[in-house]
Amino acid sequence: MSDSSYGQLVKLGDKRGVADVPRPDACGGRAHAVLKDALSARPFDAAVTAFVLACLPRSKMPVLWVQDRASRLENGRVYGPALKGIRLLRVEVSHARDVLWAMEEGAGCAGLAAVVGEVHGAPPVLDFTATKRLAMRAETSGVPVWLIRSGTVEGLSAARERWRVGSLPSQVHPYNAAAPGAPVWEAELFRARGRSPGVWEVTYEGGQNSLRFLPRSGDGPLEEDHGAAAHAAG
Repeated sequence: MSDSSYGQLVKLGDKRGVADVPRPDACGGRAHAVLKDALSARPFDAAVTAFVLACLPRSKMPVLWVQDRASRLENGRVYGPALKGIRLLRVEVSHARDVLWAMEEGAGCAGLAAVVGEVHGAPPVLDFTATKRLAMRAETSGVPVWLIRSGTVEGLSAARERWRVGSLPSQVHPYNAAAPGAPVWEAELFRARGRSPGVWEVTYEGGQNSLRFLPRSGDGPLEEDHGAAAHAAG
C-alpha cells in the first residue's frame, strides 16, 4: 500500500535442567531490544516461525511481519486470527530489498511491539551493512527485531544473537495418544555477543511464560542454560 525507494510494496520452577523463559515484555524486552537472526534448520520446516512467534511480546500493539515472495512460497503465511495476544500487521513484498526497507522503517516506530522479517536465500542486498543498520535501529528505538532466514547458509550478520531452529517429534498428547501433543524444537544458539553457544530442546505449551529449554547432553552447566533461555525471548 505504500512505496519504498527500492520498489513497490504489494501489501501493506524447580525442574532439573529446565528453564522457564519470561516473555520479552516481562523482562524489559523493549528496553533491551536487539536484532536476532533465526535460521531454518531445513527446508519447509515451520519450527523457526513457531519459535519466533513464541518469543514475541504479548501486547495490544501490533507486530509488523514482512515477507518476500520466496519466503511465502516456502513457509506460507502466518494466520493472524489464530494467535493469542499477538496482533499482526502483515506486509507482503516481492524482493528482499523491500523487506529490509520495511523492517528498518518499522523498527523506528514506537507504536509497534516488534518487527519480524522473512528473507529467503542469501541475496546480495542482505549483507553485513544491512543487518548492522537494523541492529542499530532496534537498539535505538527499543523495538525488538527478528530476521527469519530460510534456504540459506549462515553468512555474515550484525545480529546480537543467531539461532538455528528445527522440528523434533512432538510430545504425547495428554488425552489422545494418536494426536500430536505440545510442539518440540531443537534451538541452537550458534553465535551471540558476550555469551556462549549451546543447543537446547525447546517445548512450548501455549500461554504466558511457557517456553521451556532443556539442554542437550554435553552442553555445559545448567545455570548457563537458564541465562540463554531468558535471552532468547528478551
